[in-house]
Amino acid sequence: MTAPESGTAAPPAPRPAPRHGPADPVKILMHRHRTLCERAIDPLEIAAGLEAHGVTDRAAARFRHRDVFSLAEELYARVPRADEPEQRAAGEPEDESGPDPAPLVPAPAPPSRVARAAVQLLPGAIGLATVAAHASVKPSPMPLLPTVDAAGLLFTVLALRLALRHGPLRLRRGPGSRTAVLWAAWTVGYAVYGDWLLAQLRSGGPDVPGPHPRAAVAAAVALACALAPAAGCAHWFAVRARRGLATSRALAELASRVRPLLAGATLLFLVATVALTLGAHLLLAGVGSPGGRSAVPAVCALAVLLFLARLLAVHGFPTAAAAGLGTAAALEAAVLALVLAARLPGLAPLGVPVEALVRAAGLAAVPAVAGTLAALGLLVHGLRALTGACAHPPSPTPDRRGGTPTLDPVEARRS
Repeated sequence: MTAPESGTAAPPAPRPAPRHGPADPVKILMHRHRTLCERAIDPLEIAAGLEAHGVTDRAAARFRHRDVFSLAEELYARVPRADEPEQRAAGEPEDESGPDPAPLVPAPAPPSRVARAAVQLLPGAIGLATVAAHASVKPSPMPLLPTVDAAGLLFTVLALRLALRHGPLRLRRGPGSRTAVLWAAWTVGYAVYGDWLLAQLRSGGPDVPGPHPRAAVAAAVALACALAPAAGCAHWFAVRARRGLATSRALAELASRVRPLLAGATLLFLVATVALTLGAHLLLAGVGSPGGRSAVPAVCALAVLLFLARLLAVHGFPTAAAAGLGTAAALEAAVLALVLAARLPGLAPLGVPVEALVRAAGLAAVPAVAGTLAALGLLVHGLRALTGACAHPPSPTPDRRGGTPTLDPVEARRS
């Protein structure tokens, strides 16, 4: 016999609870990158951090999202911000009877555009002033000339340091590489004195004591003046790249927006540098080393190399910048080493390539070739490295309470 059925119906089966915990893939990622999500003030910052950790659109599909940006938006919505009160994160209303918040401290006014432009123009202006001062004291006793030149060089270096620390070319991710600074100093030094040194080595010198080194004054002044267009092109690229980041919905779309910007910024800077170099050579034709047929291409190639290296360093790739500058420096040093080695018995053929290059295009062909090859390498690398979200963080703005700078996503979209 079977038991009689009860008159009361069995309670309905409980609905399954939403799947959280280990079955929720987004929650796993949220715990893995909780610090990043808590400190972020915008989903774009989370997207940049995820990409820096190797999360791509294909990886985002495993977390049930179409791309990294939509995944970052969910993480931003689910993780409470670090600057929010705990009670707000728990959904409780704030107690208005508590202590008054700290008074807002007005942020210092940003420097005007005229002041920023003046800082970028300062190295070139000091360089021209040094050349004028050198020409004015030329009839004076010789001990005064080294003093004028040394003072001009010192003030130019200080102005260059000021421009690199307070302009669009400043580093935002920690100190730069000392190796990159060393290679940059070598390449600039070779652009100024390399032609004279190579000519001395080819003729059996340099003799000690010997003639005073002849500097390529026009090249030095052109490089100093090129800092202003470099800062302008870097600012143009950064602003439009952040705008493309704010409007892109996938990494492929962002890359398609950034690549033309990088090529355009490089081409724009090259045109400005050619104009400045031609003007410097026409204005200072009778000062210092006259240069050769490749003098203008050599200065332009070095300027583009320095521009691309600094642009990569500013956007978070200092190692690549140092590698590009080191390649150019190594090529120039190898040429000098080959000329010296050709003096040894039985090693004369080592100097044949250098002699052929110099006879075909002049002494300045060496830095022209070295700078062009290194600049092309950095450009190719930049077309890949600068297309990621992590390379374009929002611009920093001062905290209203006087604290450390924060990232303003609204300003990043409006810039």
